[in-house]
Amino acid sequence: MNKKIMRVLLPTFILFVSLAACNSKTSDADVKTSVDNAIAANSNLTGTYTEVKDGVVTLTGQVKDESAKASAETTVKSVKGVKSVNNNLTVTPPPAAPVEVTADDPLKASVDNTVRSYPGVSASVNDGVITLTGQIKRADLQNLMKSLNSLKPKKIENQLTIK
Repeated sequence: MNKKIMRVLLPTFILFVSLAACNSKTSDADVKTSVDNAIAANSNLTGTYTEVKDGVVTLTGQVKDESAKASAETTVKSVKGVKSVNNNLTVTPPPAAPVEVTADDPLKASVDNTVRSYPGVSASVNDGVITLTGQIKRADLQNLMKSLNSLKPKKIENQLTIK
């Protein structure tokens, strides 16, 4: 009779132990490890930090855009043992556009400084080409052209009228 009881009790005991092991909760440490591994696998989520408490994952840090933020939440929700996600990630603002100084700006400043000495002459600069307009004395023209050529423009368009 003892053998019959043992044959019934032993499989029943093994069944209960197996069920208890399957139903055990995943620890927060295990969830954190799984979440961290999932985040590390996604290169868009560098700079993301996690905390886990009672299966609730809190994400902090910065990501490059909204799609990376959404991707982080989706990735974390798919991890076994995660009950919910508090997504506190912030999107890094794009860098301010640099102020562009065109190559014409320094040339224009030098041209304006040179032309200032010649009343009646005006100059414009576009793509490295200096365009001269107005009136000038013949004696001053050669000096003006030498001064402007020393600035090394691509070209000088002389539309000056000689007095």
